[in-house]
Amino acid sequence: MQLHQYSISETISKRYFQEIDNINQYAGIEDFFVLESRLIFEVYHLEVAKAKKTLHEIIDILSVRFGKQVIKVVRSYFVTLSSIVARKLLDNQVPSKKAFAFNLACADMIENKMKDAEFLQFADDLIDFYVYFIADRKQPTFRHQTVNKVIMYINDELENDLTVESIAANFHISTSHLSRIFREHVGITLVEYLNVRRVEESQYYLRHTNKSITSISDQFHFCNQSYFTRIFKKYTGVTPKHFRDELHHDFFRFEIPEVAYESV
Repeated sequence: MQLHQYSISETISKRYFQEIDNINQYAGIEDFFVLESRLIFEVYHLEVAKAKKTLHEIIDILSVRFGKQVIKVVRSYFVTLSSIVARKLLDNQVPSKKAFAFNLACADMIENKMKDAEFLQFADDLIDFYVYFIADRKQPTFRHQTVNKVIMYINDELENDLTVESIAANFHISTSHLSRIFREHVGITLVEYLNVRRVEESQYYLRHTNKSITSISDQFHFCNQSYFTRIFKKYTGVTPKHFRDELHHDFFRFEIPEVAYESV
């Protein structure tokens, strides 16, 4: 066993020194981790266009180094990058089960959805997914701390059967008081906000899974599919089926006033 371990260590060591010699042949390699740090910063500050441009620069460096093998290497790098983002999510108090699910979802998508000929487009889609997920983790900074805590609670528990009553009970306040302070600070009722968040989340299941519309409606606890369709169309302008079938439709996102937020 010790001999086997030594052999592996020795092999890796030799490969390391070979790579050091190889890398000296390529310009720009020293910028790799600088670009990666910039990329993570841009993703976490929701700077989509800049993040996409930076990721393309990283891919350019990998292309120069690995030539014809670049697609294989880029695929592995996307998995690594997703793991880095997942750990950053943990640093920002995302529940571990959600961070782990995020990591698995990215890895599965990279393995099964990424077409070799479209890897640059896939890179852009990956950035969109990162930013979508991180946007939900922006810390609300309303003046009322209970409102901030309620918003984060909803984000974490959205697939549970949340009601105004159950949320009020969780925070040990009356439903009337919760409803009043929420509308006063957020600008819409708590019921409306629950529907908005459910519509936002359901879009990704419609676009990226094969789950039936009925199953998605049930998953987000709409009383029936007809009501789900009506609420979905109210906010997105199209029915769930139309959104699933017509890929050109942009994802709907509810915008809370920017003054209410600070970046994670």
